[in-house]
Amino acid sequence: TIKDLNLSVNNGEIFAFLGPNGAGKTTTIKMMTGILAIDRGDILIDGKSIATTPIEAKKNIGLVPDSPDMFLKLKGIEYLNFISDIYDISIEIRNKRIQKYANDLEIYDILNDRIETYSHGTRQKIVIIGLLLHNPKNWILDEPLSGLDPKSAFYLKEKMKEHAKNGGTVFFSTHILEVAEKLCDTIGIIDKGNL
Repeated sequence: TIKDLNLSVNNGEIFAFLGPNGAGKTTTIKMMTGILAIDRGDILIDGKSIATTPIEAKKNIGLVPDSPDMFLKLKGIEYLNFISDIYDISIEIRNKRIQKYANDLEIYDILNDRIETYSHGTRQKIVIIGLLLHNPKNWILDEPLSGLDPKSAFYLKEKMKEHAKNGGTVFFSTHILEVAEKLCDTIGIIDKGNL
């Protein structure tokens, strides 16, 4: 249960949402992205309410969920094309971006394999590429480094810094204090639903 949570995350900021397992991090993220309904109050994404104008609010969000185990029957390339279609990314732009990010994360050669055959870390990479493809202003990442090899974790952290430097917002949950200390501008600590 989340209790009277009140926080703002600014443009150009990396905000770490820290807390032990079961503290309410994933629940908060699910409310921020419209996956779970909120029973009171509101959540605004660039001034758009996730409760009353969810489609408008979601256009400005990219989510890396706590589990990458979704769309498992799709091939990697089908998933990335699906994301590209949702966000109206042209064929030319998507093809360039898919090639770049899949090569960067060393999974280009397996894009024609079904996601169900991927390891946990590779599934995480395909979801991250989906986020980078449409590059929304607001990144919401739930334990995004979980399961990534060190090289890929470094790559994602660099992308997070670059996104914030360009005026974007990064909100990410973690239970690793050291990552939060090194990477973030602001840290919020949640415990038993309280900030």
